[in-house]
Amino acid sequence: MPAAAAGLAVVVGAVGTVALLPSGDEMPTGDLPGWRQVFTEDFDRDVPLGGFFADSHYGQHWDGYEDLPDTSGEGTYRTNDVISVQDGVMDMWLRTEDGVPLVAAPIPTVDGQWGGHAYGRFEVRFRADPVEGYKMAWLLWPDSDEWAEGEIDWPEGRLDRGMYAANLQVGQPGVFDLVTDQVATFDEWHVATTEWTPEGVTFYLDGEQIGFSDSSPSTPMHWVLQTETAYGKPPADSQGHVEVDWVTIYEME
Repeated sequence: MPAAAAGLAVVVGAVGTVALLPSGDEMPTGDLPGWRQVFTEDFDRDVPLGGFFADSHYGQHWDGYEDLPDTSGEGTYRTNDVISVQDGVMDMWLRTEDGVPLVAAPIPTVDGQWGGHAYGRFEVRFRADPVEGYKMAWLLWPDSDEWAEGEIDWPEGRLDRGMYAANLQVGQPGVFDLVTDQVATFDEWHVATTEWTPEGVTFYLDGEQIGFSDSSPSTPMHWVLQTETAYGKPPADSQGHVEVDWVTIYEME
C-alpha cells in the first residue's frame, strides 16, 4: 500500500513504560495480561527455496500473494519462489529474474484462516540487507479490501534507508493521521510490535513505544509481511535478503 507522502505531519509517541521483550530474546510463548497467544512461528524446519508452501507445516500455517503485481507494479509477488528457511530463520531473497523483480508477501494464518483478526497484538523479530530499490510495508489490511476501513503499517520503509510506523485515518482512504520519524535502520535485528485495540493503535520498537493513534479500525483485517519494490524498478543487479526470526499473534481476551 502507499507509503507516507511527502509533506505529511510527523507525530512520534513518547517512550512507553510497558516492558516488552527486547530484540535478541527468543520467541515469547504463552499468554500475556489481556492477550491470548493464538499463533507462533519459530521457523525450526528448514525448507529449500521454492518449497515453503509444499512443506507439511508451513503449508498449513502460512499463505501469501502469488503471481500478482506489487504495489508499484514493477515487481511480482512470487512468495514461494522467494522464501526459504534455514538455521531458524525465514529468508526472503529479493532479486530480479528474467527482467522481473521478485518479491514476497507471506501471511500467517490462525486455525487455517486467512485474515479475520478483529483487534490483536502482532510481533515479529526481523532484519534486512540494505537492498536498493526494495521496501518493506508489513501491514494490517482490511479483509474486505476497502481502504476506507483503515490500514496499519509497521514496519515500513525503503530497505536502504530506515523504518517508520504509520496509521491511516479510518473513513478517509489514503489519509495518514500518524507517521513517525524514521526510528531505525533495517540492517540490525529488531522486534516490531503492533497493538490494535478498540481504543487505538500503539507501535513499539524493541519494547519502547514509538507512536500511538486513536484512529482504530473496527472491521476484520489480515496481517501481511509485504516486501516489495520501492515505487520504481530496482537496478537489475540489486539483490539481498530479508530475514525473519520469529512471529507471534495474540487476540484480546
